[in-house]
Amino acid sequence: MLDSDTIKPASVVGPLGEELKKADLPPPDTSRWVVRRKAQVVAAVNGGLLSMREACERYGLTLEELASWQRAIDREGMPGLRATRVQHYRQLHERENRRA
Repeated sequence: MLDSDTIKPASVVGPLGEELKKADLPPPDTSRWVVRRKAQVVAAVNGGLLSMREACERYGLTLEELASWQRAIDREGMPGLRATRVQHYRQLHERENRRA
């Protein structure tokens, strides 16, 4: 995890390949988490624009919630962040893990 003394980039590559700056991130009072907003936060954390701690504090997320967004993107890409598909993907991966 980055500490507060680490120099952070001014921008990172966003989830759709666009330049993503801190000003482009969802507002701190976001309550409706659509796929694009979740993906922007994950891209900001993965690119070093925000630390995990900063993202959790800014958006009122738990570390587990943010980590689940990161896992969803790693496994299924942005579609994995859809609330209606989370259960489906979780069951699919649990079945695959049991077979392994």
